[in-house]
Amino acid sequence: MHRSLVGVSPRTYDVRTYGCQMNVHDSERIAGLLEAAGYVKAPDDSTPDVVVFNTCAVRENADNRLYGNLGHLLPTKKANPGMQIAVGGCLAQKDRGTIVERAPWVDVVFGTHNVGALPTLLERARVEQESQVELLEALEVFPSTLPTRRESAYRAWVSISVGCNNTCTFCIVPSLRGKERDRRPGDILREVQALVDDGVIEITLLGQNVNSYGAEFGQRDAFAQLLRACGDIDGLERVRFTSPHPRDFTDDVIDAMAETPNVMPSLHMPLQSGSDRVLKAMRRSYRADRYLGILDRVRAAMPDAAITTDIIVGFPGETDDDFAQTLDVVRAARFAGAFTFQYSKRPGTPAADMPDQVPPTVVAERYQRLVELVDDIAWTENKALHGATLEVLVAEGEGRKDDATHRLSGRARDNRLVHLAACDALPGDVVTARVTYAAPHHLVADDVLAVRRRTPRAPAQTAGVFVGLPSLRTC
Repeated sequence: MHRSLVGVSPRTYDVRTYGCQMNVHDSERIAGLLEAAGYVKAPDDSTPDVVVFNTCAVRENADNRLYGNLGHLLPTKKANPGMQIAVGGCLAQKDRGTIVERAPWVDVVFGTHNVGALPTLLERARVEQESQVELLEALEVFPSTLPTRRESAYRAWVSISVGCNNTCTFCIVPSLRGKERDRRPGDILREVQALVDDGVIEITLLGQNVNSYGAEFGQRDAFAQLLRACGDIDGLERVRFTSPHPRDFTDDVIDAMAETPNVMPSLHMPLQSGSDRVLKAMRRSYRADRYLGILDRVRAAMPDAAITTDIIVGFPGETDDDFAQTLDVVRAARFAGAFTFQYSKRPGTPAADMPDQVPPTVVAERYQRLVELVDDIAWTENKALHGATLEVLVAEGEGRKDDATHRLSGRARDNRLVHLAACDALPGDVVTARVTYAAPHHLVADDVLAVRRRTPRAPAQTAGVFVGLPSLRTC
């Protein structure tokens, strides 16, 4: 394992992340592993000794983006012979040795199942002066047992499972991250407690399908019980989770959300399509009525809940009538926001070979209509909050600069983005403020009423927190 020598500057690194929250969490582990091996984070505007691309493979343009970025980095590497480039994540697991064939200047390729091998692979590549490609077919070490470098001193991701047992025809993730593996509740809660002891006040529980958590060890209500157990941890103010699957979303989870004060009134529930026919073709084992019924029960238990979603436009065989049904569900659901996607072929998925692929011009036109509807509804929902008093957890960074006043930014309890008037709050503080303006994607709260400060932390921690977790085990 590489260690810096006395009188020798430590090697620097930069991790560049693409994709979902799971990838963001993995990148914190990658950074933690590198720092445990003696590397230091590269200062801004400097040339790192190691650049790690943590990739996503969900969208078709992920491939083009990676190879484009690798090409742009080649002149920099030629000018800095000691520089190393590593590629990990889902695209690395998918493309395997193809990456070094297309970009032979890449030093290391590692997969989703062997993140912990990165420091060793980098050192081996340096010694042997040749590319190292190592990808495992199954997970050997649960990522949450690895050290981490958190970018936030007060917020953290906590993985409760990895992999997915679903077989959605458009999704490549199960083949890249494997079948679902669940962590034991005690291990999860010990990690949460350690984070809270370190100053964290908000955690997000992560899984490809959090609602199926517990299936591996035979406890159907495990996720609801986990939420309730998080409510018993003193000092933990906010609990979120992503992503649930409508098929497995049960009333005990709704009850746990409503009855556990630190579980936030926000829900990200992927819809994908409002057409039952398309949902069947997608192998999404729910239908529009069931989906809307879940939303009705969530809002009955938590009237102030903000619900967001994912929607795919132009899935193979989608007709004008199918798309109209999606618009109808969006109108009925009244989403606070949506991640909208134009369907993209992914080799290796059943949908890539389906007939009746929708022409790109049709997909683009439908996509624009969907975005306009989503934005219109979100703006209406946000305008209804004008004059409301919100608790906003201030985020890192200076926030928005839309005029001479440097605004702060943060998230309300329902996860809406809020831009605050300048005040003496710091990241991690909770600001109580009144909404004075609403836009489709954010709120403005110029009327600041109070600032509640976090327990002061060491200044170095605001730039990232390095944490080792050697005591955590999986069962």
